[in-house]
Parts: sequence; C-alpha cells; structure tokens
Amino acid sequence: MDLKLNNKNALVCGSTQGIGKATAMALAAEGVNVTLVARNREKLKAVLAELPDHRNHSYIVADFSNPRELQEQVIKFIEKEHGFHIVINNTGGPRSGAILTASLEEFDNAFTMHLKCNHVLAQATIPFMKETGFGRIVNVISTSVKEPIPGLGVSNTTRGAVGNWSKTLAEEVASYGITVNNVLPGFTETERLTEIIKIKANGANTSIEDMAEIMKNYTPVKRFAKPEETANVITFLASEAASYVNGINVPVDGGRTKSL
Repeated sequence: MDLKLNNKNALVCGSTQGIGKATAMALAAEGVNVTLVARNREKLKAVLAELPDHRNHSYIVADFSNPRELQEQVIKFIEKEHGFHIVINNTGGPRSGAILTASLEEFDNAFTMHLKCNHVLAQATIPFMKETGFGRIVNVISTSVKEPIPGLGVSNTTRGAVGNWSKTLAEEVASYGITVNNVLPGFTETERLTEIIKIKANGANTSIEDMAEIMKNYTPVKRFAKPEETANVITFLASEAASYVNGINVPVDGGRTKSL
C-alpha cells in the first residue's frame, strides 16, 4: 500500500525514546521530513543521527512543562523553516498512584503536559494544514480512555480529558481535510512499562520477572508490544490511506481492553 507520505512534514513529540522514537523512524522510512521534539538536546541529536540522512530532518528543544514556550518555539520554527502536515502528540504519563491521594499539583502538571501542550500545538500547526488541505493529528494516549487502569488515578483522568478534547477538535477541522485520532497503546516495552512493573512487583511482594509474566497473561496475545508495532498504526493514521478515519480511539493492546 502506498501511504503517500513522501515529503510530508511531521512534528513528533517525545521522540527520543519508546513509541515516539519508533514513530519518528517509521515516518522517516516513508519519506517524511521529521522534526523531533523533546527537552534533551543530546538525546535529540542522537536520534536525529539515526534517521535517514537524505531527508530534511530537524529537532526542536522544548520542555512540555511550559506550553507557551513550546508553542513559541514551534511557531518560530514554522516561520523560519516550514509548516507541518502531521503532528504526533506523545508525552510520558504522570506517575502512578491512587487518585484519592493525588495532589492538586499532580493534576496541574498532568493537564499542562498533556492537554494544554496538545492544544497549543494544534493552534500553532493547524493554520498550515488548512492552507494545504491536508492534516493529521495523532494523539498517543492510553487504553485507560476506554477502561480506567487501577493505580493510575491522575493519568486516567488526564487521558480521558485528552480523548474528549480530540473528539471535539476532530469535528471542528474535518472539513479542511484534517483528521484527529487517538492511538491507545497497551503494555508496550518502554521505560514507562518498566516503571509500572517495578511498582506492581513491589506492591505484590514478588519479583519483577514474575510480575512481567503475570501482566503478559492479562493480554490475549501473551506478550508485550514492541514500540514499532504501535508506531506502524500511528503511521497509517497519519497517511493519505486513512483519510476517512476521524475522531476515533484505536487500541493497540493485543486485545487486552475488553470493551468494544
């Protein structure tokens, strides 16, 4: 299948590791000019060096704890370099914990790094998408949008808000050739999953290895996902081939989520 992504421009957030990095690689392999976004310049340079060198790849250093600064950095880049046909919103989740014990600061930080940053990036990039008649916004969220996950109180709350923001935006921009969709990763081999396994193992007084096996058995396919598997779904949603897919949640979880 020809995804017709050659020479499109993509902004990929959280792209120095995990699903974000895998998505940057997948898009670059389809001929996309990728702009990486993260807060660590050295890590950004390292990933940039791994992308195909025949493309116009670049990076932006930005801290997602400051949405206005992030927006300013992206706008400056657009004015100097080029606009973006594709935006991949991807940010690490809030720390684990029960919702009742969560502080207001934890909620503030989570909404800032996820909802507010997604919003300012949409405002910065959609004008170009409207001009070109093509736009793809893909939000990497969580299966908690469909079924809240125990022990992830702040994350469940924030991810649900992002899901509803996304659905609302999808209706507003669809007539301009812009789609907005959410990818909901399940258990994926990332640093985030490693952290969750350790916390669960400590709470259950068992080994990390045993807890990993228990969690794999929660999933019908009996294994964790590779970041590349989620990246492939994101790449499809970012393509011409997915032009009539809009405003949906796509679980990439091996069938773990029990709801339709």
